[in-house]
Amino acid sequence: MGIRRLGVNIDHVATLRQARRSAYPDPVLAAMLAEQAGAAQITCHIRGDRRHVNERDIRLLREVVTTQLNVEHAATDEMVSLMEQLRPHRVTLVPERPDEVTTEGGLNLLTNADAVRSAARRLSAAGVRVSLFIDPDPAQVAAVVDPAFIGGLGVDMIELNTARYAEGHIDDLERLNFACAQAKGLGVEVAAGHGLTHLNLAALVKAVPDIIEYNIGHSIVSRAVFVGLDAAVRDLIRIIQA
Repeated sequence: MGIRRLGVNIDHVATLRQARRSAYPDPVLAAMLAEQAGAAQITCHIRGDRRHVNERDIRLLREVVTTQLNVEHAATDEMVSLMEQLRPHRVTLVPERPDEVTTEGGLNLLTNADAVRSAARRLSAAGVRVSLFIDPDPAQVAAVVDPAFIGGLGVDMIELNTARYAEGHIDDLERLNFACAQAKGLGVEVAAGHGLTHLNLAALVKAVPDIIEYNIGHSIVSRAVFVGLDAAVRDLIRIIQA
C-alpha cells in the first residue's frame, strides 16, 4: 500500500463566506494554503441549493489546484452536466436531501442504481474518475462491481462513511475493516470520511490499515480558528502517515 493521503474539504470556508454573503474568506485561497501544507487532494461539495461552494469556486479550483480536485455532488442531471463541463479530476457521488445539515448517510446502490449508473457512465465518458460514498455494508460494496448494479462503469474507488465511528460506535471499526477487505478483493480503492477529527483519526488509521485516503473538512476548518490552517492540515497528515 502506498502513502496514505489527506483530502482537505474546503466547504466550511465557503460556509463562513456565505454567512455574511461576502467575498471572504475565499475557499480557493484556503485550497492553495492546504496544498502548501501537504494536502494531496482538495475536496468540495456543490449542493443543489449552493449553500456553500458554487460554480465560481469550482471553476477557479480547477485552474489552481495542483494536486487533485475531488467534487462531491448528487447524481442529478444538473450536477453531472456541470461536471462534464468543468471536468474535475474526480467526482464522488453522494446522496442529498435539501433539508439536511450535512450528508446523513451513504448512497443506497441497491435502490438508486439507475441514477448512479447513469451519472457514472456520463462522468467516465467525460474523463472524470468516479467514486461512490457508501456505508460500510457488504451489499453496498458488492454492488459497486456487480454488473446488475454499478459494475463495469469505471468506478474505481469508494468512500466509506465513518459517521457512526465518529459518533463513538467503536464496533463500527469491524464493519469498516470488513468493507475494506471486501473492496480490496474486488480491486476497488477505499477512502473514508465524515466526522473525523485529530482526536479520533489515529485509532481508525491503526485499526483499518487499508484505507488509503481520508477526506476531512469541518474539523480542519474549526481547528484552524485556533492553530491556523497550515498546522491543522499538517497535524492530520502526521497522524495518517504515522
